[in-house]
Amino acid sequence: MLHDDSRETLKAREDALQQRYEAASKAGLSLDMTRGKPAPEQLDLADPLLGLPGAGQFHDQDNTDCRNYGGIDGLPAMKQFFADILGCRREDVVVGGNSSLTLMHDAVARAVLFGVPGGDTPWGQQGTVRFLCPAPGYDRHFEITGHLGFELVNVEMTEDGPDMDHVETLAADPSVKGVWCVPRYSNPTGITYSESVAQRLATMDAAPDFRIFWDNAYAEHHFGEQRQPVPNILTACRDAGNPDRVLMFTSTSKMTMAGAGVSAMAASPANIEDTRRHLLVQTIGPDKLNQLRHLAFFGNIDGLRSHMARVGEILKPKFALVQEILERDLGGKGIATWSNPSGGYFVSVTGPDDCARPVIEMAAQAGVKLTPAGAPFAYGLDPQNRIIRLAPSFPPLADIRQAMEIFTLCLELAAIRQRLAST
Repeated sequence: MLHDDSRETLKAREDALQQRYEAASKAGLSLDMTRGKPAPEQLDLADPLLGLPGAGQFHDQDNTDCRNYGGIDGLPAMKQFFADILGCRREDVVVGGNSSLTLMHDAVARAVLFGVPGGDTPWGQQGTVRFLCPAPGYDRHFEITGHLGFELVNVEMTEDGPDMDHVETLAADPSVKGVWCVPRYSNPTGITYSESVAQRLATMDAAPDFRIFWDNAYAEHHFGEQRQPVPNILTACRDAGNPDRVLMFTSTSKMTMAGAGVSAMAASPANIEDTRRHLLVQTIGPDKLNQLRHLAFFGNIDGLRSHMARVGEILKPKFALVQEILERDLGGKGIATWSNPSGGYFVSVTGPDDCARPVIEMAAQAGVKLTPAGAPFAYGLDPQNRIIRLAPSFPPLADIRQAMEIFTLCLELAAIRQRLAST
């Protein structure tokens, strides 16, 4: 344990690590672990999409000509496909373009401009409005609500999801309009929400226009043996008498081709009808040919899961290598703890207070780019400056090994220097 070592031992270790760091800095490395991007070999699995649906194959099973306008909320078969992923009814689904983030942005923006079913005033006309941000969480979620004028409130994440005692206290204030949630393999901690958390979200006292933004981005993204079930939040809200409280989102972006996927939102009949009303003004119809090619590629939910098992085989050794090096270099030293997810795209490392920023800066100087310090928190401000997000999905194994060895070196060096400064 680091805190048991003498000052002389710590100084000798600092000198040895500094020599290694200087050597690594001279190697001219350029390694990137900043974002959860699919690797090229993962994208290659979806290459058959480029030839689908095929010349002359432009009708769906209902004989809709997918080359033309119309089908504002998606092909019926595509709606059923997403309903099978999200555990809802086909009529609960609206299909969008390639990005679920766009659907989320538009849902928030519509609420700001026009309000939501069950509310009597647009969010943008209610003075100061606030949004709950479970943290560490997904920075792009927080950016949406920050960009659209909300006051952002961090809520601590636990092993089961957000700290519900805190959420319930905050949500009782009618100025609080929503909460961001990534229920499975949460970004970046990798946890899956418990049934208890979902039930409390569904039943808690909140304003009639409060919304849960349930981004099930990693619904089928497994690489481990354990697959915890995701609570059915839509059913929980219906049963609690709050059917309009939740909007669920997902996409195929990290299943097939990140820039050419299909997204979906699922919600109550009132929310779906409200969404369709606005879509009729916003667009004349989505890209139904892309929906058709995805249906031809996957076939059904079983085809999707077979494909995702192959994706998982690509990701599994990358995440295993991250765990191996973290344990080898930092295990038992009392320097850091880290997540060990069985799916998703990230590993979250918790180091000593006030160490995240210097570690990330040191790594960058040695040629390893990491997600900016504070990114998993509202306003990019980690109050304890200790959370670091690792994204090992994109680099090849050799690059991951080099990047992780520099990262652990920087983290240990920062921790030792902090300890020396305090003794």
